[in-house]
Amino acid sequence: MAPVTSDLPQVKDSVSTTLTLLFQTLTNISLYDSAGRPSRDSLASDLTTLDDSLLKVHRLANALPPSQTPGIPLPLMEYVENGRNPDIYTREFVELVRRLNQLTRGKMHAFRDFRDVLAREMAAAMPECKEDAMRVVEETGGPGPVLLGEEGGGQGQGQGQVQGQQRH
Repeated sequence: MAPVTSDLPQVKDSVSTTLTLLFQTLTNISLYDSAGRPSRDSLASDLTTLDDSLLKVHRLANALPPSQTPGIPLPLMEYVENGRNPDIYTREFVELVRRLNQLTRGKMHAFRDFRDVLAREMAAAMPECKEDAMRVVEETGGPGPVLLGEEGGGQGQGQGQVQGQQRH
């Protein structure tokens, strides 16, 4: 047997043909009765054609190169195989990603606020480290001199405000 080569459009056409044959076979089965509408031979022929079409889809799909194989996640395949709606899976996945993004965003804001408070406290407690703290804040995307500069102009006053905030 010669090796089978295929591309994605060929597989899609084969799947479409198979679905049409499946619908035709289901229609003939629903009309079948002993009065002679579709005969037993006609149904047997439909089932044989459907079997051949399914075999062709299988061969073509297995012959696809990995770069053309659609990347369908395994959990989604299992979800559909269990008879569940893939749209529900997608909706649940989007909601999960949204929640995780919100959680990550909250952590980023918390670390940003912690960085600013830590730099402000270090500048107030150890004036000799003020430039280093400002540099670290600037290099990590913070306001830098503006944040620490507010306390730098009136160091005693800035310390009182920070200490007053901590006592409450």
